[in-house]
Amino acid sequence: MTYCLGIKIDESIIMLSDSRTSAGVDNISTYSKMWRYSVPGQRQFVLCSAGNLATTQAVIAVLERDIKTKAPVNLLTVVDMHQASEYIGRVSVACQKQNTGGGPVFETTFLLAGEILGASNGLYMIYSQGNFIASSEQVPYLQIGETKYGKPILDRVAQGKMTTDRAVLCGLVSMDATIRSNLTVGPPIEVTVLTAGSLQPGRYLKLEEDNEYMRNLRITWNKLMEEAVGQLQPLVWPIEG
Repeated sequence: MTYCLGIKIDESIIMLSDSRTSAGVDNISTYSKMWRYSVPGQRQFVLCSAGNLATTQAVIAVLERDIKTKAPVNLLTVVDMHQASEYIGRVSVACQKQNTGGGPVFETTFLLAGEILGASNGLYMIYSQGNFIASSEQVPYLQIGETKYGKPILDRVAQGKMTTDRAVLCGLVSMDATIRSNLTVGPPIEVTVLTAGSLQPGRYLKLEEDNEYMRNLRITWNKLMEEAVGQLQPLVWPIEG
């Protein structure tokens, strides 16, 4: 399992992914689930995946081969994020079926963030069936993989008008909550921030397991939650008899 998250706010798009892969309790390793494609000043893409690793690797290989061979449709020729999502969806479906016949065990889901010159930026979730959805003002975040543990803070805090720093914090707390509750999600954590309108590769950071900032963030967040519970009004029980 894995956990990837995208948050689209007015000033940027924030993408986060874990790096743990698991084929059973005795076979746990790390594998990056984030890919970045960049033509500065023209287009920027960040792609994250959750699901079958073989399918994921096949999709990435096709995307990069299409760029190298200058296929009629590739990430350097699509005109907007909608067409980019359609293209990746088609490639994903084809890779799931090739040599396998498809089926749930071969499924992969993707998060795509980016911007193309002359078109608006966007954050999309591409389902294993090839269809996709975009984030919205009402729900500015999208998740794939092990989503339930990191969702509560996003529902309460994530808003399109918040700052990039606040969105990154929100995403990191969401990721840490998932890591704490699910052993199949783990570091290194990769973070990319694409600033709206810049058409530049953006800021990228990899946070390893022993990262001091993440350790302090975890300690501080736990302390604040304990303090918050301590300030809640206790339940008043009815007087019996």
